[in-house]
Amino acid sequence: MAVYTDVSDEELEAFIDTYDIGGLLSFKGIAEGVENSNYLLHTEGGSFILTLYEKRVNPDDLPFFLNLKKHLSKNGISCPLPVENKAGKLLGELAGRPAAIVTFLEGMWVRRPKVAHCSELGAGMAKMHLAGLDFGMTRTNSLSVHGWRPLYEQSGSRSDTVSPGLCKIVEDELDFLEQNWPNDLPFGVIHADLFPDNVFFLQDKLSGLIDFYFACTDALTYDLAICLNAWCFESDGSFNVTKARALLNGYQSVRTLDEKEFNALPILARGSALRFMLTRLYDWLSVPEGALVTPKDPLEYLKKLRFHQTVESATSYGLVL
Repeated sequence: MAVYTDVSDEELEAFIDTYDIGGLLSFKGIAEGVENSNYLLHTEGGSFILTLYEKRVNPDDLPFFLNLKKHLSKNGISCPLPVENKAGKLLGELAGRPAAIVTFLEGMWVRRPKVAHCSELGAGMAKMHLAGLDFGMTRTNSLSVHGWRPLYEQSGSRSDTVSPGLCKIVEDELDFLEQNWPNDLPFGVIHADLFPDNVFFLQDKLSGLIDFYFACTDALTYDLAICLNAWCFESDGSFNVTKARALLNGYQSVRTLDEKEFNALPILARGSALRFMLTRLYDWLSVPEGALVTPKDPLEYLKKLRFHQTVESATSYGLVL
């Protein structure tokens, strides 16, 4: 979450009037994340999140994101529920941007996840995967293996200004992943961005999942690979196999991985590390002037990639088939 687009009081009040959520009491920008502009709203009807979708988000994808959250909520997954306006639509326009309002989700994200949090996340992710199996819409993952080279080319030779030799490292890894990426794994709806700040807890129990704006149809196990990177490395860069085991066992307590998924996990983890390194690299080199957001360090994910390149089996993640 972040704030890229300023909204005047008059514009916001006019937009709120198109909803049946009462008058506006207060609002403030949320200065976290890198994708969209977000505001916390307090109205006479309660608390809500207002999102303005910035230029990097394809407007054609918004019906998928919004209807997915409706579907998951209907099927027992705790997530922000899009609010219909008085015309019965989930999407409007504010300050020249597509905009939507969703319900406020109680809970807090944990800055230092514990083993118990990883277990809760694994089970919650598996429940989300099962709930999404009968969702009627699909969306291609534009940030999967076929999208990484075009993404890298937006940074290109500038990559070496971040770290000498980074260009060669990325090009070699792209060659490897493009030749070895698995294409025969169980598919379904994945979140694709379940970082700690997108997972809420109350008293160490998972209270909900937020920020579905990378959600897509892809290998279910790829979500696990993303979370191995996002949840199971310590601040010193070391991999915490105890957290990884808890994450994977929590997942398998709800949905069991098959042999192909087990064998694919190391390469999926490599791909996940490269994907987030490339998006962070682009953001590092391309943050809009005046944006209330601090870009994240791409080299954190280079270190994680280096670790996964040494992994030969999912047993290194604490997983037993």
